[in-house]
Amino acid sequence: MRGNDYRVLQPPERFTPELRVSVIIPAYGAQDKLDLVLQGLARQTYPAALTEIIVVDNGTSPPLRLPGGTAARLVVCDKPGRACARNAGLAEATGDVIFWLDSDVVLTPGATEAHMRWHHTAAYLSVTSYIRFTEAPLPEVLPDDLEAAFEPAAPHAWLVGLVERTDGLTTNSPRPFSLHVGGATSVNAGLVQAAGPMDDDLILGQDTEMGFRLYQAGAVFIPEPRARAYHLGPTMRMRKQKSIDRVSHAFVADRIPAYQWLRTHPTREWKVPNVTAVVDGTAGYEAVRTSVDALLASTVVDLSVVVVGPWDALDRDRRAPLNDPNLDLVLVHGHYEHESRVRLATAEEVDPRVPFVLRLPAGWAPGEDSVAVLLDLARVEGLGLIEVALDEPAGDAVTARLERVSSFARARLVARAGEPLDDAVEAVAGVQRVDGDKHAFTREPGELLGRRSAYKARIQAKAEAARLAKESERLRAQVTRWRDEAARWRKSTVELRREVGTLRRELYAAQKAQRGMRATLSVTVKRALGKRLRG
Repeated sequence: MRGNDYRVLQPPERFTPELRVSVIIPAYGAQDKLDLVLQGLARQTYPAALTEIIVVDNGTSPPLRLPGGTAARLVVCDKPGRACARNAGLAEATGDVIFWLDSDVVLTPGATEAHMRWHHTAAYLSVTSYIRFTEAPLPEVLPDDLEAAFEPAAPHAWLVGLVERTDGLTTNSPRPFSLHVGGATSVNAGLVQAAGPMDDDLILGQDTEMGFRLYQAGAVFIPEPRARAYHLGPTMRMRKQKSIDRVSHAFVADRIPAYQWLRTHPTREWKVPNVTAVVDGTAGYEAVRTSVDALLASTVVDLSVVVVGPWDALDRDRRAPLNDPNLDLVLVHGHYEHESRVRLATAEEVDPRVPFVLRLPAGWAPGEDSVAVLLDLARVEGLGLIEVALDEPAGDAVTARLERVSSFARARLVARAGEPLDDAVEAVAGVQRVDGDKHAFTREPGELLGRRSAYKARIQAKAEAARLAKESERLRAQVTRWRDEAARWRKSTVELRREVGTLRRELYAAQKAQRGMRATLSVTVKRALGKRLRG
């Protein structure tokens, strides 16, 4: 499966259910809505023996209760917050698939089955229902005909718009994880374990943040129109969208690097950087400094550097520092120990939430805009790996590598036994090889002028490109005008030729008539003269 194009899976219409699903319902108050939700779950066509229902009471007073005869079990979570409640339910879940369901969302009878038919085809999916929002009066007992009871209802406009813009998320959508909404979404339990539980430090935006971590772990996101559901009443977001966005954006910007449009500050650092560069700290002080200093001068400020070396083995008793066999390591450690964007690690440790990892051989320096250009290329083409050819010595070629973490995670999930990981990345995302010289990688870096100069140059280049595009458009318009003018002249020429031809024919006719008249006059004159002479 390439990118998020799940169409290759083609789940069968009929399948033998084998996977267990754990439905986790965080709830606070609204007992009447919860009762209807549980009634909807009791009518699901997916086998009840493979369905586990966990209701998490998030501090309701008086406590929530489960209706008699329900197959659900009740868990109490005193720590406030929906994320905490979901994590409490997750800790109790035993299913192969985790199904997040809000306590005011009623599933239509075939919804769970529609989700599970996908999960039986692959073990790295996240499936989301189509939710409609109803303001119909709540019935005491869920009727058989949900459409008659809850329609007219409004569609989830944001979800429908996202799906339509991206051909069902199958095109190169930059943020397919946005589909992970907690109202009615199922996720493979193994993916949840790899990504980790909900972030309960967030006030809002927990669903999207977890969706991003699932994406980083290799998830594919699927909107399933057959899995229909009714939301009983409007959501808080529908009532207070601007206020919710204001709060959510303040926190998720630090945690979701894919939201670059929220990271507009030109110099600040973020909790999770967009790219982390890895450099071998044992390659010598000058070589390490060449690479790290060039990276820190990059126009990409949203960047961190991990320098790997045996830092815990350094001798702290430096009575003869110039004779220290680890002097270069000491210099590297001392030079970057207090640089906030550099981490000195004894092993390669990259935050799994970081979207891109740049592996740079020590001694090579990217140009100030090189990383930005590679990131743009990866984003536009949806590439999982860009290899930068740096040198070709007698042995193996020296390369730098820009790796998309989510693509490598997916490749690990689908790679066949013995298949090189890069080949699997080629299959799921694509690999491109570029020339280091053309991307300003060098062993002899010039003076570090700072980000502002390169940024200014980049802006000027964009402005020049815009100017040339505008000039090209002007010239194309001019050519069009010339072609129209030429066409008018051609038409005029044809019409003029026709007029000249007509005049020539009329002149010829007049000349012919004149010659006839002359001939007639001549004969008449001759006859008249002859008569006079004879008389």
